[in-house]
Amino acid sequence: MNPITKKIEIEVLVKEIPESITYLMEKGIRCLRCGEPIWGTLEFAAMEKGFSETDIENFVNDLNKLSVKNRN
Repeated sequence: MNPITKKIEIEVLVKEIPESITYLMEKGIRCLRCGEPIWGTLEFAAMEKGFSETDIENFVNDLNKLSVKNRN
């Protein structure tokens, strides 16, 4: 799997790293379990919720760590 970037589509992210659903919900990004549409990029979803570029960079870093953990 390629490194996660802020341009990753949410659908791809949750398919490749199912644990990302819990991470995103804890951050307040999308309510994936209540039927809200999940289309769009990680960056768009985060910006829609008012997160800054720094926040988004932190999310990307955290998700890449989760991805590595998921592969081991």
